[in-house]
Order: sequence, then C-alpha cells, then structure tokens
Amino acid sequence: MTAEKFDLSGDWDFDPAHTRIGFSAKHAMVSTVRGAFNDVAGHLHVDFDEPENSAARVVLQVASVDTRSTQRDDHLRSGDFFDAETWPEIAFHSTRIEEVSENALVVFGDLTIRDVTKQVTVPIEFTGAHRDAFGALRAGFEGTRRLDRREYGLEWNMPLDAGGLLVSEKITLEFEISAVKREGEAAGDVTAEGGDEVEDDEAEEVA
Repeated sequence: MTAEKFDLSGDWDFDPAHTRIGFSAKHAMVSTVRGAFNDVAGHLHVDFDEPENSAARVVLQVASVDTRSTQRDDHLRSGDFFDAETWPEIAFHSTRIEEVSENALVVFGDLTIRDVTKQVTVPIEFTGAHRDAFGALRAGFEGTRRLDRREYGLEWNMPLDAGGLLVSEKITLEFEISAVKREGEAAGDVTAEGGDEVEDDEAEEVA
C-alpha cells in the first residue's frame, strides 16, 4: 500500500455517510437490482511495521437494507431471506490481511449472515488518502466479491415460466469505503460513529 506523505498506520473508523456496502443481483434473468445497508459500522487497524497485526471489522444492521422498493425491502427483512428479527446483524471479522501489489490488498475473514459463518476472501483496492476540509485524514477503499447466497441460508426463489429463476443465486457484494483516522485526543476513544460527527460539521459549514 502506498503511504504517500501520510502515516496510515493506526486506527480508522468508517464514515457511514460516505461509505456504501451493498450488493447486486439479477432479477428475472434480465435486469440488475442493487441495494445497500444504510446502517454501517466498521473499524480498521493498520500496522505497516507488522502487517500481520492489521485487522478489519464491519457490522451491518439488516433492517437498514435499501433497494429503493419498500415491498422488496420488507421481503428481504423477512424469514424468506435475512430474517432481520432473528438475526439483526451481518458481521465480518478479518483473520488476515495481505498486500498483493501496490495499493491492492486481499482481506481474509469470517462473514456471518443469519446463523451461518463462512470464510471469504475479499480483494480490496486502496484508492488514496488525503486530509479533508476539516483536517481529518481520510482513506478510501473499494472492492467486490461474488458469492452464492444459498450458502448462507438465503434460498428463497421462484421459477420463471420460460425457465430460470426470479432471483439470481450468485450475488455481488460491493464495498466503497471512506475511513477516518483516529488522531490526537480522538485516538483513544473515537467510535465508528465519529464519521457522522464529521458529516454534521461539514453540513453546518456548507449551510
């Protein structure tokens, strides 16, 4: 990973207002439906001196799923899919992070959906770091990962009259992450919600 002029080692919290963790799936075999989880919390620990100590943790609130269709979102929250009432969170905890080339990482970890936990590998691109208008050091990461939803108990489907299925069994996870580094006094106790505070200040400045 290119550190440029910034010290990227340390602890980082996702800025939920500028982070998208979503998914895409084929509908009726012809169109793509995209959605995201609006309630996201995540933390990164980056250690350049001992990369094996780097780690990532992400938690999504299932009830916040948003595909721009109330009926579809309610169905996704139901027992046919995520069963948000029984399993309200989707969680990912890294077990290893490797740098495979400049600005390219591979994150290994455990993904838990419903009551199923499986190890997945997620390729992630580091897209850069800079200080924003308020002095916060931000870093960007992007990546995608395809998986079979049936492996996590998301098996609901309907056959089409012409053949095929209403919802694709393979889905693509999509990661667009903006993370803010904990610095100074904030380094000891800033939580993942710190990004919201940055966003509130920004909104007041714009106003």
